[in-house]
Amino acid sequence: MVVLHGLGDSMEGYRWLPPALNLSFLNYLLVNAPDPYFGGYSWYDFAVDAAPGVLRSRALLFDLLDEQRQRGFPTGQTTMFGFSQGCLMTTDVGLRYPRLFAGLIGISGYIHEPERLLEELSPVASQQRLLITHGTDDPLIPFAVVREQINLLKAEGIQIEWHEFPKAHTIAGEHELAAIREFVRARYSA
Repeated sequence: MVVLHGLGDSMEGYRWLPPALNLSFLNYLLVNAPDPYFGGYSWYDFAVDAAPGVLRSRALLFDLLDEQRQRGFPTGQTTMFGFSQGCLMTTDVGLRYPRLFAGLIGISGYIHEPERLLEELSPVASQQRLLITHGTDDPLIPFAVVREQINLLKAEGIQIEWHEFPKAHTIAGEHELAAIREFVRARYSA
């Protein structure tokens, strides 16, 4: 599982995830975003035009995924997981990368330029399985906007398992972790 953190966080902020998920068959690769941001890191600059940072981070993640394949970790046995900015990067990369992942998991994020994404889908994007969760009380990324983006992707044939949680901009404890665990187990038992 390739784990992408949110704005201002780092891979250190996700060391709790492997023991919390308790999926002993998985290896985890916790990744830092490229730009320093107030003691943590950022995948892109959300305050201005996000596109240049998203494009640069997409290229870096494509390279990382290619490198992982060369090191013996096939994409078909790789899950991408992202929170907030990491969620945006997970969907952005996962639906454009030319190989099918075991699964894509996005928590409390949004879709960067969904119409453009639909124009640039990889040939395997319609076969890709996604789990997207969002909080109904998220003060940073409005729930209604994200639900509309997800519905747009689903209407175009993208296979998204959507979960709404009564939460703010966070991971909602064991209830949400259980949904993630179940999604991952299903992807690797198929």
